[in-house]
Amino acid sequence: MNFKIGDIVTRKSYNNDTPFIITDIVDNISYLKGLNIRLEADADISDLILYNGDDKEELEFVQRLKPIDLNRDDYFYIPGKILHIDADKDYLKRCLTYYEKMNIWAKGIVEKEEDIKLHIKDLINEYNPNIVVITGHDAYYNKKGDKSDINAYKNSINFIEGVKEARKVEKSHDKLIIIAGACQSDYEELIKAGANFASSPKRINIHALDPAIIASKMSLSEVSKDIDLKSILESTKYGSSGIGGVKTKGTMYIGYPR
Repeated sequence: MNFKIGDIVTRKSYNNDTPFIITDIVDNISYLKGLNIRLEADADISDLILYNGDDKEELEFVQRLKPIDLNRDDYFYIPGKILHIDADKDYLKRCLTYYEKMNIWAKGIVEKEEDIKLHIKDLINEYNPNIVVITGHDAYYNKKGDKSDINAYKNSINFIEGVKEARKVEKSHDKLIIIAGACQSDYEELIKAGANFASSPKRINIHALDPAIIASKMSLSEVSKDIDLKSILESTKYGSSGIGGVKTKGTMYIGYPR
């Protein structure tokens, strides 16, 4: 079969478990990006088959992501502002569409993982967000070291350095919520660096929208109350296996009268 850039495919060697978009083809090697998972890979053309589009689990997950009605009483609501820094422009666009659906103000910035640390302080000072998302692509390579070895990760060190730079602007976890990491990231080190939420406790792949889901939940949680941490984590595709975090307060102010 002749494949082309933009085709949606799965890999036979992985039991066709994950749909990918072909982003490039060089000789007989295809370069792939997860359709729904923040994952990059490559595969021989002979290993691919066209995706049949039958993913009931994904459909059920997307149907759960419904906006919250804030026009239900005499109060008015001011959700927290989100600055979303993403190394992948396609996933960023999808996340911004999700924020818009949730009626949340969000600014999206495309930035390579290794460049986030260089610009994040200026971006925070410019947009003054309540919540910062630092994400893109990552991977854990067990052949390079165990899970505690930062050199065994593709981009975790870049996310960690980005978090540390953000914390130089605002040290308080309540005043600036930081959500950091991508697929298989070094969860423990991201939390130590100052993230409120991070991936990935079980070193699994995460959904493209997972960081945005956490950010939206924090944006729409009351500033005067502690969050329901477990409930927020379970709203993501893979729950606490994919993203973990620390208890804090929300960022939404409530006023009266409307």
